[in-house]
Amino acid sequence: MAKLSDLVTYCDQRTRRTLFKDAPGAFNGLQVANSGRVTRIGAAVDAGVAPFREAVARGIDFLLVHHGLYWDMPRPLTGPVYERFAVLMKGDCALYSNHLPLDGHPEIGNNALLARQMGLQPKRPFLVRDGQPIGWIAPHRGPRSQLRAKLEKEYARVVAIEYGSASPKAVAFCSGSGNSAIPELAAAGVDTLVTGELREEWFNRAQEEKLNLYLCGHYATEVHAVRALAAELAAKFRLPWEFIATDNPL
Repeated sequence: MAKLSDLVTYCDQRTRRTLFKDAPGAFNGLQVANSGRVTRIGAAVDAGVAPFREAVARGIDFLLVHHGLYWDMPRPLTGPVYERFAVLMKGDCALYSNHLPLDGHPEIGNNALLARQMGLQPKRPFLVRDGQPIGWIAPHRGPRSQLRAKLEKEYARVVAIEYGSASPKAVAFCSGSGNSAIPELAAAGVDTLVTGELREEWFNRAQEEKLNLYLCGHYATEVHAVRALAAELAAKFRLPWEFIATDNPL
């Protein structure tokens, strides 16, 4: 058993939560408290009734998520919003959310872990916002077909748009939505991006600007960081942990 406040302090410090300015309306940190004790840690990508119910059913009383409850709050606690809170509170399950800090962290962030999953080392910050990187760039050797094959081995659905160099010298990583990343590729000297999803119009830009774009799914590219943070917490506080997967195909 561990104190909720100790886990929250560790997460805040490890993710450097206060250094990041997140999306308007977003709130990183402890979003819902519990009675103050933690016996089992859970990790999930998204806040939602289904993962909350699953967490409570598994006896989880501290749930880490990447996409939290708050984006356009305040909202009245009615309908589905009430149900989300009710499941957590009836199950005495605390909710801790961490968005951009868990994308950009150089060790346990989604983008650093994506690069390492491909056998690459994140070296250069990418998508720097208020002095903090959201993405990372890794040096690359070999043909793009090699990178594509590795991605297809790890991810169930990979959309490959290949108009860039056949042997890219570097790869940029931006988990989740990569729409803000493409305009910054040229300035970074990179023509190859691994991301989760993109808007339709970027196909023409890829042709015109000669880019390689690999889309592996918003959800699928953002399972890594919450898992890594949960595993660290579990080891430090000697608690069991598990990942709550969903069938999100997006």
